[in-house]
Amino acid sequence: MTPSELACPLCHGTAFQQEQGRLDSRWGITSHRLTLMICERCRYILQFYDKHSIFDFD
Repeated sequence: MTPSELACPLCHGTAFQQEQGRLDSRWGITSHRLTLMICERCRYILQFYDKHSIFDFD
């Protein structure tokens, strides 16, 4: 089985810039790491959840 190619839901572009992001909870107790895929054609940002830890305060 081969993985399907990622495509932008707005412009159907297939070229992306990959960035790493972090999202903290409202009170800063938990932190979630995200992988951001930014469409090079229209700059739409797709967010993918990576993992989290209650001890990750950075």
